[in-house]
Amino acid sequence: MTLYSMKMRASRTENGKSEHISGAERILPENALAKNAGAMIERALHHSKGCADYIQVKIEEARPEEIERIEALPVSTRETANAAEGQKTILSFLRKIGIANGDAVMKKFRETYAMRGAMLLDADTLERLEPDPARGIRATYMDAEHGDARGSCAGKNHFREAIVLASKVANAPHILAEICVSDDPGYVTGYVASKKTGYIRITRLKEPDDPNGGRIFLYRGPREDVPKTIAYLEKQKTLVKNAPTAPAPVPPVDPWRVLGEDVLRRKEAGLYRTITTIESAQSAHVRANGRDLLMLASNSYLGLIDHPRVKQAAADAAQMFGGGSGGSRLTTGSLPLHDELEAAISRFKGTEASLLFDTGYMANVGILSALGRKDATIFSDELNHASIIDGCRLSRAKTIIYRHADMGDLEAKIKAVRPSFGVIVSDAVFSMDGDVAPLPELIALAKRYGLLSMIDEAHATGVVGKTGRGLAEHFGLSEQPDVVMGTLSKSLASEGGFAAGRSLLIEYLRNTARSFIFSTSQSPANLAAAKEALTILAEEPERVARLQRNTQVFIDALRENGVETRSDSAIVPIIVGDERRALRAAKQLYDEGIFLSAIRYPTVAKGSARLRAAIMATHTEDELRAAAAKIAASIRTQA
Repeated sequence: MTLYSMKMRASRTENGKSEHISGAERILPENALAKNAGAMIERALHHSKGCADYIQVKIEEARPEEIERIEALPVSTRETANAAEGQKTILSFLRKIGIANGDAVMKKFRETYAMRGAMLLDADTLERLEPDPARGIRATYMDAEHGDARGSCAGKNHFREAIVLASKVANAPHILAEICVSDDPGYVTGYVASKKTGYIRITRLKEPDDPNGGRIFLYRGPREDVPKTIAYLEKQKTLVKNAPTAPAPVPPVDPWRVLGEDVLRRKEAGLYRTITTIESAQSAHVRANGRDLLMLASNSYLGLIDHPRVKQAAADAAQMFGGGSGGSRLTTGSLPLHDELEAAISRFKGTEASLLFDTGYMANVGILSALGRKDATIFSDELNHASIIDGCRLSRAKTIIYRHADMGDLEAKIKAVRPSFGVIVSDAVFSMDGDVAPLPELIALAKRYGLLSMIDEAHATGVVGKTGRGLAEHFGLSEQPDVVMGTLSKSLASEGGFAAGRSLLIEYLRNTARSFIFSTSQSPANLAAAKEALTILAEEPERVARLQRNTQVFIDALRENGVETRSDSAIVPIIVGDERRALRAAKQLYDEGIFLSAIRYPTVAKGSARLRAAIMATHTEDELRAAAAKIAASIRTQA
């Protein structure tokens, strides 16, 4: 039977630099080529690292006499609680195979992150032996031997592919061992392998969302044989027999030890989170631990949480309707308050209808999981809120991530996929940076390609636009996106979320959004408070103007004190960088009477920790200027 070697390599060019996205290879009979080629292309277009803009599929005949068949390495697993423990496991492995300079070997590992191939390293002298150090050595032409029936490779089997590669490498002349960490951000498991020890799977060699990875082949042999080793790795067609598809079960570990070590790791990395008890309403000034503090962390942008009319409306509703709603609206019915608030939201946003959810998080999860049908594609900004990300994950749609606010990248990805049904979704105001989405271009792209446009206005309602009606007003648009999502828990001083749009959209969501269907609805007090806050916002647009003025006063004061920042909203990011420095600065400011949050990984990328200020209409300009001076001083103190 004639077999063929098929290889896929996918990359993406950004800022003139090519980035590897995905790779795969198989050795297949002719009747399996078409199916597997399609699966490989699908994998390249929907990878966790992004959508490729260059995909190469190469097919070559593999004659029987060219194919070497070898046994898969025996497999064992080492359970590790964190990356540091995984690194120690590698050092122990290197000592067992007679490599005393393991620390020096691992220091070389960082050099592999930018390489497409592997580093070929002399195990004793640490001399690099690749002819082209930028390219490295690429072990190719290999697959698992699994008979004539070969399945699709649409779903990447990290484990089996790693076994195949490690087995071939271990059989190469003079290769002592291999060390590998995947560059897939979602895959934290790696391995070390040699003929002597077999394949040792290490469950955690890096932390989640870390895109760095690479591999080192350790060589011990004559220099004149290096070309022979490279030729085997890069040219020898190899089928690996008896390669397992999944790791063997491992003995259970103490779950409390795992949890305890995770908490300890977070404390050591400056990522541990605590909760401060607030003893007053979340107004411009709050009381905590017996102290009065200037509140610069609240999303109550318009200062309506303790407005007398809002509090009275909540109290009256509780007196009339009680403390709770009693169940899901589809089973126990609606209160008049539900209908009145939905109608008020529709009038304010200029849409035909609206639907309430229990939280903004539940709104995004419900909307996207409902619109994310099996045949759909969702295009999501890379900096979208976690609730959007989780909504995409819970849907049955393909999700494609486009570069932040980059409409050129978005259009290129739409063209590459050409979905029959799809949604473009973006935050209106990005909650960690305070910038806004390019809504006119986003809506234009959605219309051009027959997609739905969706905007999360959690931090936009009551904040951007002349009267606080959101991003469409901010840009002077005459129409809203197809789906407008928002919250009641920020400017509207209550709890809950909503979707607004055409009546058909709301009818569809009412019948399909699981977070709406299967949740008890908001309490009467929440509904009444939100409705009254929305009424005040409509009656008093000067609150929005005051909020916008306060934000600019604060930004100007920061700049005058040497801190550069910008914002298109009421969120002002003050970048610190190091997580521990951000924590120390926030603690110092708390001691000085300012409540300001330190935002750290995983909410933002590692190394981009920040103090996130949220401005309110009820702050005074003088206290904002004084706070800016203290913030600048605290950052300088922690430098």
